[in-house]
Amino acid sequence: MTQTSTSPASPSLLSLAGLPYFVIAFIARLPFAMMVVGVLTVVVSARGSLSLGGLTSAAVGLGTAIIGPLLGAAADRFGQRPVLTGLAVLNAALLALFVFVVYSDAGESLLLLSAFAVGATAPQVAPMSRSRLVTLIDDRMPAERRPKTTSATMSYESAADEMVFVLGPFLVGILASLIAPWAPLALASGLILVFVGAFALHPTGRHVSAARHADGSAPSKVSELFRPALLVVVLGIFGVGLFFGATLTSLTSFMADRGDAEAAGLLYGVMGIGSALLALGVAWLPPRFSLRARWIAFSSILVLGAILVVFTRSEGMMILALAVLGVGVGPTLVTLYSFGAARSPLGRSATVMTMLGSGIVVGQALASAVTGEIAEGVGTNAALWMPLAAALLVFAAGIANRFLTPTPRW
Repeated sequence: MTQTSTSPASPSLLSLAGLPYFVIAFIARLPFAMMVVGVLTVVVSARGSLSLGGLTSAAVGLGTAIIGPLLGAAADRFGQRPVLTGLAVLNAALLALFVFVVYSDAGESLLLLSAFAVGATAPQVAPMSRSRLVTLIDDRMPAERRPKTTSATMSYESAADEMVFVLGPFLVGILASLIAPWAPLALASGLILVFVGAFALHPTGRHVSAARHADGSAPSKVSELFRPALLVVVLGIFGVGLFFGATLTSLTSFMADRGDAEAAGLLYGVMGIGSALLALGVAWLPPRFSLRARWIAFSSILVLGAILVVFTRSEGMMILALAVLGVGVGPTLVTLYSFGAARSPLGRSATVMTMLGSGIVVGQALASAVTGEIAEGVGTNAALWMPLAAALLVFAAGIANRFLTPTPRW
């Protein structure tokens, strides 16, 4: 995340952003991590339908996936502060409205529409943070230090995401059990107002890329967002989203067969914690271990772990497989975000980062639905093949990327 040099001519990222920034940005991610699981929990409790709960959660993800990149584009055009300030107020209010709709006599259509609105207005803190830090690095740090600092920053950001997406569902479970099913969404609403608001108003929120024109427009064309070298990164991160959804859903089915479905989240944490630790370790990899080589190497480990999952028949073997998966998925995610930062068209970093974030959301939602249907209709053993299919997609995208990036640097 930072470098050791702190001289005025070569400032560290920590000195540029300030320690409070990282604390605020970390807590501001929590509401998004709580949202999908919180929506599922309250709908199942209030309406008594797991199927409706799943559809409602999917509507949240769909709203984020469709609108998220547009919010990123708006942040690139007008700056993050006005976009995030408006979203913090609107999303907090819509979460409160959603809880009211759930406990009312409103029909399913209104429930799904309100869930879509919650997802569509969800503040994209993680992509915005990545974009904000990359912009600081590009505009205020010496050129020779930018690649290593960017890699370290992506390592930290990915580790923060992993930790939040382990902590978020845990908080939902605790609050729903100890207080009420609506409590997690109430807390998420409060956190959005306070911490997303603070994230929006932080001094770094005023910083706009120096690459932007005076009127806020980007020097690059929209068509540059659809270059094959960038789209292959979106495909890779979509595969990671598929992997997350398929792994958690098939793991839940695996543990349900053993009469302990509630423990799936704890076992999933084995992969999440290992992934976060390994993501942080990417910053110390030597520069000669290029990004294109890392993508292939770590996605290969992902494939190996997924093969172990296919043949797992005991909880101990599953824990081992999840540990191996953690070694592969964290560094792969860091590598993909590093590619996204390197290949962002001038002045469009927030757009690219929200595209990548939406790729994960869409993949996770799609794989959760498909894997759930396979588990219920065919059986757990068939569902356990789904993480392998997703891992193979990530690996295949890495191979394609190798041919799209022939130079040693990227």
